Amino acid sequence: MTAQDFFKDDIFAADAGVQLLEVREGYAKAELVVGKQHLNAAHRTQGGAIFTLADLALAACANSQGKLSFSLSANVTFLRESGEGDTLTAEAHEKYIGRSTGYYEVDIINQTGKLIACFRSSVFRTDKDVPFCISE
Repeated sequence: MTAQDFFKDDIFAADAGVQLLEVREGYAKAELVVGKQHLNAAHRTQGGAIFTLADLALAACANSQGKLSFSLSANVTFLRESGEGDTLTAEAHEKYIGRSTGYYEVDIINQTGKLIACFRSSVFRTDKDVPFCISE
């Protein structure tokens, strides 16, 4: 089983339209094409949609080391607006990994490379192996 196969079972992210593009050790990339269903009352991308995009990239990145990991905390800072038709990409990078915790940074950019939001998270790493392999 690949990471992409495993994370297809993230029904919330899948239903939101988030696609996992790439996973390798300490890195993951996900994408969301913003549609009408992702907009808030001001016709801008709803914060929860951006959070969901970043959270899937985080999950793939944190689990890429082979141990089942779960978020302990997360913080998102919204920097720039986005809206319908924009393609948002979240790139997650591992910044620290310990025996039982890890720290990750996820940048969300739009199709022109502008930074839309920054997402930071710490995770708890269990002693259980993930049920997928990172393919090279």
